Amino acid sequence: MEHRTQLRIVLIVLTAALASLLEILDSSIVNVAIPSMMGNIGATLNEISWVSTGYMIANSIVLPIAAWLGSRMGRKNYFTSAILIFTAASFACGIAPNLGFLIFFRILQGAAGGALLPTSQSLIQEQFPPEKAGMAMAIFGLSVMVGPALGPSIGGYLTDHFGWRSIFNINVPLGFLAASLSWWNVPDTSYTQKKSNVDWLGLGLLCLGIGCLQYVLERGETDGWDSLGIRSCSGLAFLGIAFFIYWELKIENPIMNLSLFKYNVLRSGTMLMMCLGVMLYALTFAIPVFVASALPQMTATQVGWLFMPGSVATALFMLPVGLLVSRVSPKLLAFLGFGLGILSVLQMTQFSMDTGPREILAPLILRGVGMAFLFIPINQMVLGAFRGEALGQVAGMQNFFRQLGGSIGIALLDTLITRFSAQNYNDLLTSVSLLNPAGYQAYVQGQEIPWSGFADALGLWNPESIALRSIHYRALGQVFVMSFQQLCWVILGVVALAFIPLYVIKPAQRSGRIMDVH
Repeated sequence: MEHRTQLRIVLIVLTAALASLLEILDSSIVNVAIPSMMGNIGATLNEISWVSTGYMIANSIVLPIAAWLGSRMGRKNYFTSAILIFTAASFACGIAPNLGFLIFFRILQGAAGGALLPTSQSLIQEQFPPEKAGMAMAIFGLSVMVGPALGPSIGGYLTDHFGWRSIFNINVPLGFLAASLSWWNVPDTSYTQKKSNVDWLGLGLLCLGIGCLQYVLERGETDGWDSLGIRSCSGLAFLGIAFFIYWELKIENPIMNLSLFKYNVLRSGTMLMMCLGVMLYALTFAIPVFVASALPQMTATQVGWLFMPGSVATALFMLPVGLLVSRVSPKLLAFLGFGLGILSVLQMTQFSMDTGPREILAPLILRGVGMAFLFIPINQMVLGAFRGEALGQVAGMQNFFRQLGGSIGIALLDTLITRFSAQNYNDLLTSVSLLNPAGYQAYVQGQEIPWSGFADALGLWNPESIALRSIHYRALGQVFVMSFQQLCWVILGVVALAFIPLYVIKPAQRSGRIMDVH
């Protein structure tokens, strides 16, 4: 009997980890395939970006209410149905004949995927006793932390060798496997609620507020922060979220139990997750942008593989940290994790146009180790303080705020790199002159380029023109390096803010308090 119980626990954990990995991969695997999609479907960059934007909006809306949906449908039915819908939507994306068809099923895929992470996390947490909860988070963390880095690598490889449709088709067999395992092994909840009325107003306000907020973060820089659409959505997001908070605190059966935020451990934990999201997703955005300028000869697949050693480092340290978290203070481990993250970003501030792949790998590996020391202790401090229905609610909130932090980080960097580049270009322009010894030396060296005489003989450009072009491109490269270094300092500042909630957090589990709030 004990052997069967252990086998079932293993199967439940495998199911949850597989479902989580599918969702995490699909949030980032598409990005490297966008150029191929544009050429195949005949869409502009602005149009094809909705393949990613639609997914993230739908995903963000469902994440915080996944526990409420599961409590009404029953966890087994909800979890299995979400996996099947996710799989069917993936298949539909893989055969999409046009852009509208593709965007519609990406939105459906994102909505179904929003159920997978929080349900998987609470499911794994419940299978282990408190003294082994660190191991549970290590298993879940392998998919959540490694997934964003694996996405570009796998997406680039599949796109280069099998076409962009293969990034969706690969989900079909894995999805059916996860759904089968879920149906046969996942236990149902003992707190299923079907009698209360549906909070339609709260649901509508949530969709309005979170949907508009995610749209603003995804499209703000592309459409223009001063555009009518972005300003209108910003106002709707503020109103929607404000009225949602008021309404959810007022009614008897809310879709989100916001009263849980009265606990210090949840308030601090969500702030820590936002900082973790910035550290996780912002650097995943910034590094490919740097490589595109400093190492333009690298392919999408090669850029994706740059993140693999860091992912391996995270995976290798996850299990030891999972064992260590029950013996060492989670706050101490989290302090170490954020410290390693800051050191990795400090190394990135030294990047230059002469930086090669090896110099890029070192801080990414250090960041990967830091991630292992962050995800498990933070979740141990927060999720370990809750049980029952509250556990699912808190898991959804934690995942939502991690993703929100990532969206804010990417939107911030996307905006700042444009503004930093413009400012740095104007500042550097005043220093570029033939009267400047360094500028004159660069001009002379440009005329001595071996192929300049060949180009002059063919009447393409004369040596003077080639020298000036050389100076121009060198200046642009320096402008980009300066902008990237400034971005790294911004990321470092955001990560450093995490020490405030980390200092004030009070893990309830250490004082023997476990809340079961309905």
